[in-house]
Amino acid sequence: MNRSARVALMFGGLALGLASPAFAQTATANLNVSATVTANCSITTTAVAFGSYDPIVANATTPLDGTGTVVVTCTKGAGTRIDLGLGANASGSTRRMAGGSDYLSYELYQDSGRATVWGSGASAGQTIAAAPSKAPRTFTVYGRVTAGQDVAAASYADTVVATINF
Repeated sequence: MNRSARVALMFGGLALGLASPAFAQTATANLNVSATVTANCSITTTAVAFGSYDPIVANATTPLDGTGTVVVTCTKGAGTRIDLGLGANASGSTRRMAGGSDYLSYELYQDSGRATVWGSGASAGQTIAAAPSKAPRTFTVYGRVTAGQDVAAASYADTVVATINF
């Protein structure tokens, strides 16, 4: 081997020796990752707007019906019951809208036949299935103003608190 070849071989070997060192061993460890999803719900409503009540002709013997909605959005698997309070002007268990010094009685129901009063608590709130997804779910509130009430001409209103239990 000539001298040039020996020098090239020495520098080549030296260059390989200075390249990245060879690892003879390794070690591993697990990196744990976690998150917690908490049950959560939100609730919104659209008003039950009855419109005009005519105690003399149209509603002398026929009640006035209206509808509104309760929209709940819950974490998947959350949500058990929607409660509706009695309102700000209730007398005992009778819901009433105030109009000046008079009151116009009404009721809120869970069903279109207006047979099941919508109240609060395990026996009167509307039980709902656990949310199948996070998509909003809409529930109709069926309202009825009792026929033949003797009230003064005025605008009547009430505020009912809607609550989602989860």
